[in-house]
Amino acid sequence: MKKSFFIVLIALFFISSAFSQSNFRIGVNAGIPVGDIEEFTTFQLGADVAYLYPVSNLFSVGALAGYSRYFGDDVSTPLGNINVDDISFLPIAASARFGFENSLFVGADLGYAVGLDDGNDGGFYYRPKLGYAFGPVALIASFSGISVDGGDVSSVNLGVEFGF
Repeated sequence: MKKSFFIVLIALFFISSAFSQSNFRIGVNAGIPVGDIEEFTTFQLGADVAYLYPVSNLFSVGALAGYSRYFGDDVSTPLGNINVDDISFLPIAASARFGFENSLFVGADLGYAVGLDDGNDGGFYYRPKLGYAFGPVALIASFSGISVDGGDVSSVNLGVEFGF
């Protein structure tokens, strides 16, 4: 618990620092769980904040912090129905993007997702992205994965991002 609290404090520090800068981004996304988790959850919702520093006209790097929740499902077993609890994470990651001349971009987030539930230790976080920017607003398709003990928590997502 102390470890999670410390990581949340670090994330809040980075977020508050980003508010005073340009290239600040806020995004929301929804997804369909896939892989190991798809039988136990129904859908995923998430939000994140990021600061991206432009290294060149087409390449940016920065930091990202967010919140992701996988909503549990009722699972039928021979012994009866089991209600699976929701699973929540706080991803903290390095972020990079490469833009093309036509507003299309690719990117990736790599870091650690802190587990916010009892018995959820978190794990390695990765999220490749493909997006299209309409000025300060971008539509993003992504695959989000968290490597946890015994498997992966993954989803295919669609989202929108607002730049400031």
